[in-house]
Parts: sequence; structure tokens; C-alpha cells
Amino acid sequence: MSDRILGAVAVAVGAGMAWAAQGYAAEISYEPVGPRAFPLLLSAFMVAAGAWLVVRPGAAAASHAPADANADAAGVPGVTGAPANRWQHLKPLALALAAIAVYVTLFQWLGFPLATALMALPVGIAFGGTWRQSLAAGVGMGVVMYLMFDKLLDVILPTGLLAFIFGGR
Repeated sequence: MSDRILGAVAVAVGAGMAWAAQGYAAEISYEPVGPRAFPLLLSAFMVAAGAWLVVRPGAAAASHAPADANADAAGVPGVTGAPANRWQHLKPLALALAAIAVYVTLFQWLGFPLATALMALPVGIAFGGTWRQSLAAGVGMGVVMYLMFDKLLDVILPTGLLAFIFGGR
């Protein structure tokens, strides 16, 4: 799938998310931000990233040119005649989807900071990070995002096993 097609799909899905989120309203005001803010923010990022993929210069030429003149149909540099492995690029995606499924399952019990840190580890490794980089990014993301949502936006997130650190909810 070309970058431009992916970008157009992201713009369409993000616009659909924003349209669907317009009707989100809480019956009682239990949080100052409300249930509409997060989907709208997420859809804005999705639309912006998708638009960038559509309009960025040189995206089409760079994504289709093989890196090496001796590359075969699979795009493996320096290897000619090797069988094309069409499904190799789906391994990181499958690992990321499995990590997200585990994240959703254990989110309440582990809590947001720990579940986010543990989910970032296999996702980061799947997309080329070392385990140390992925773990550091996951811990940082879990803690910073928890504090941002809990302290700045006053959105209640579960603390799970780390309730003694973050003040249990």
C-alpha cells in the first residue's frame, strides 16, 4: 500500500472519528474534560499525520525505488533470485496487535503506567528498537501520560499494582 493511500485512509478515518465523537457527552459532569476530548484529540493527530503522508514531497518515489540495483522483487539488497517473502512485513504488525490485545486485557489489573510500559516493550522491539530503548520509552510514556491525564486533565486512570506510588484509584 502506498504512503499516499494510507494517508488518505487515515484522513478519512480520523474525520469519521471526529464526526462520531461530536455526540459524546456525559450525563453528569464527572471530569472537567469530558468524554469527547480524547477521541477529538486522537482524530486531530490522525488527520494531521495522514495529511502529511498525502502531501509530503517525494513520498511516492522514495517508497517504490529499491535501495540496491541488485535487489530482487522482495526488495532484499544484494540478493537476486531469493524467494519473495510477502508476509515478512506483517510480523511487526501482528506482534503489535498481540501486545495491544494483552494491554486491553490487563489494563485494569496492572494499571495504566505499568500496562503502558509493558505494551511498549514488544511494540518497540517489533519496529526495530532495542529492548532497553523500548523499555525506557515505555516507562517514560506510561509515567508521563499518567501524570498528564491524572494531574493536568483530571482524567481518572487506573493505577493497578502501582497504587502505592501513584495514589490508588
